Amino acid sequence: MQNPAPENLDLILAALGDPARRRAVEFLKDGPRRAGEIAEAAGMSGPAMSRHLRVLRKTRLITEERVEEDARIKLYRLERAPFEALSGWLEEVSAFWGDSLQALKAHAESVVREEKGAGKSPPVRAARRSGP
Repeated sequence: MQNPAPENLDLILAALGDPARRRAVEFLKDGPRRAGEIAEAAGMSGPAMSRHLRVLRKTRLITEERVEEDARIKLYRLERAPFEALSGWLEEVSAFWGDSLQALKAHAESVVREEKGAGKSPPVRAARRSGP
């Protein structure tokens, strides 16, 4: 999956930086919900949660749809694409750590091989003192 543009990534991370919005996302993992249900689950008032849902909608992390049987009822659901894009970006960043650790390991092993080839012993660490 293609990573989000930097400005979109900034908006996504900013939206998810708020604990109330993360609680809403957590609650929506189980399926579509009404705003009142989300507010209740988060322990917030309806108007306060409505503001958070608006931010999540603007960043396209969630969508809002009306129920066919009753157009007064709106359901909110998670959108997969922004989370997949965010996950892809995080995997790329995480790969850096794996690559760095592999490079460090390879370097350490080559130093040990060189020292053994030259007849040197690997450095010995001094014992720690355990008290006064």
